[in-house]
Amino acid sequence: MAEQRIRALALCVFHHKGKILVNEFPDLINQQTFFRPIGGGIEFGETSAEAVVREVQEELGLAITDLQLLGTLESLFIYNGKPGHEIVQVYDARFVDSSVYQRSQMLGHESNGTPFTVRWHDSSSFSEQSPLVPKGLQALLKSCGLLD
Repeated sequence: MAEQRIRALALCVFHHKGKILVNEFPDLINQQTFFRPIGGGIEFGETSAEAVVREVQEELGLAITDLQLLGTLESLFIYNGKPGHEIVQVYDARFVDSSVYQRSQMLGHESNGTPFTVRWHDSSSFSEQSPLVPKGLQALLKSCGLLD
């Protein structure tokens, strides 16, 4: 069994016209779909801001600017039957290439090469059965005026 540990993450919510860019993750055991912004693990010796820039470049091949820390969340969860614990630095930023905002979706790739699609969603996309994660993110974004 793998050692359980707390994972440090950095995520970036790119907002545009009341929508944010998110990836969909199915939980096959609970028959749920989760929505999460772009980002990933913070590597040793790397700041969370550096991690966001790297992750967006690795996953979408895009440069970003105007990086701003929105807050920190702690997430305890079960995903695909396995417990998780994350400390999440949440950022907002802008894409350098403004044409990105005209696309309804974009293809990305995980570090292991697995493809995924990110799409722009407004708050009506998120529900108890299909939540925005980590827990508390939707409330944080509402408090910052980035989601309805």
